[in-house]
Amino acid sequence: MQILGIDYGTAKVGVAIAQSPLAEPLEVIRYKTQEELFTRLKNIIVSHNIEKVVVGESENASAVEAHEFGDKLHTETGLEIVYQDESLSSIEAQALSRQAGIKRSRRKKMEDAYAATLTLQSYLDIVA
Repeated sequence: MQILGIDYGTAKVGVAIAQSPLAEPLEVIRYKTQEELFTRLKNIIVSHNIEKVVVGESENASAVEAHEFGDKLHTETGLEIVYQDESLSSIEAQALSRQAGIKRSRRKKMEDAYAATLTLQSYLDIVA
């Protein structure tokens, strides 16, 4: 099953993919409008034959925004949306990428995709 992981933000979205029991970063989508974001996500969904989406969920207002985003993505695509705790995923992604020796400029550019990867991997580890 092809699963998409998303670290949702109001200006950029980290995207990861899992085609096996291992998640990997795909890209960071920077956007100005929701329409632009959903067009890009739909293209990814079609090109990678995505069957399920895991959306990272944090706390408070961010959790509400993540659920509103997930509900809209479900409406737009018909795909099952699963929410996974993403608490501290960005901090963990930064630490792991530093340990891996990834240069600061690359880390900064991809940190949301790395966070999406960690969130997706957490989900995969639970359901495996």
